[in-house]
Amino acid sequence: MPETLEFLSWTLLGNTVQDWLLATGAFVLVFGALFGLRRVVGTRFARRAAATEQRVDDFLLELIRRTRFFFATVLGLLVASRFLEFSERAERLLGRVFVLLLLLQIGMWANSLLSFWLRHYTRQRISTDAATVTTVRAVLVVVKVLIWAILFLAALQTFGVNVTALIAGLGIGGIAVALAVQSILGDMIASFSIVLDKPFAVGDFIVVDQMSGTVEEVKLKTTRIRSLSGEQLIVSNTDLARARIRNYKRMAERRIAFTISVQYDTPVDTMEQLPVIIREVIAETPNTRFDRSHFSSFGESGLMIETIYFVLSPEYGMYMDIQQHLNLAIMRRFEALGVKFAFPTRTLMVSGAEQGGNLRALVRMEPPRNESVPAGS
Repeated sequence: MPETLEFLSWTLLGNTVQDWLLATGAFVLVFGALFGLRRVVGTRFARRAAATEQRVDDFLLELIRRTRFFFATVLGLLVASRFLEFSERAERLLGRVFVLLLLLQIGMWANSLLSFWLRHYTRQRISTDAATVTTVRAVLVVVKVLIWAILFLAALQTFGVNVTALIAGLGIGGIAVALAVQSILGDMIASFSIVLDKPFAVGDFIVVDQMSGTVEEVKLKTTRIRSLSGEQLIVSNTDLARARIRNYKRMAERRIAFTISVQYDTPVDTMEQLPVIIREVIAETPNTRFDRSHFSSFGESGLMIETIYFVLSPEYGMYMDIQQHLNLAIMRRFEALGVKFAFPTRTLMVSGAEQGGNLRALVRMEPPRNESVPAGS
């Protein structure tokens, strides 16, 4: 061998320099091939995914993006180690590290697969079946936890840990932990109750006690609600499972009841016409269904007409538009008949000793008040 190449026979950590150079070349080759393949294939699938609507391209692109740098590094080291001789202990350790990182990469791929499927499923179903989307989200959280738990146990098994004894010990210790975290477990169980029973779903507008808003997310412990004023309300799932919930998203139509008060000097014949006029006004208004209108009672300051109708949509904005239209139309029709609305008055009879005990009448008048009370707003 020429003197210039004698260094190749030098020994370093039980292997010659030539062996180390071959191992280094193998590592660079494997790492470069995997890393370059990741970039080339990733770019190709990115173009195809942008040009087509096939899920397979999108899914493969997601897997490629989820393939981490450490996976190519460890795979290159594993191939390079075939050119070197190590002690049995070192080889065992290297094999365990590779298995550990491989399990970590598999967990990332599985998590990516579930997240990818959930995004597409949510995009398709959120507008038509939000309750099922909420259920699927909760189930996938449990599936992800189970996957990582299985991979963790497999990793422990690789390092020689007695998994059977560990599971038995965790079962005994789990009882003590469960007693210590009763409230957390209660919220988790309540979240599954909400998901399975489906009293509401993401996107529903609900009222719970004094709180109201749109459901944004149902998590394992809490539910996030966006209130009308903009802030986010975070409510315990246990409290929601016990509460009386009003779900306006599932309201098919809105029932409205309102009362009108007219003055006592209104003629009887005119009073007979007023419920008919109100019925005609409602019947002429789109997206409404008339129920009834009656001269219901003699009020303290006027004659009361009670009316009930339905708005054929749960939208609150539509209800307010219709109610405003009805109010204006009724005012015009009543004004044409010379009917005046009543407002609260009180007549007090005061007796006194002045001027031979003459009686004086004192009348106090108050501004009119709106007696229209919509039901279910």
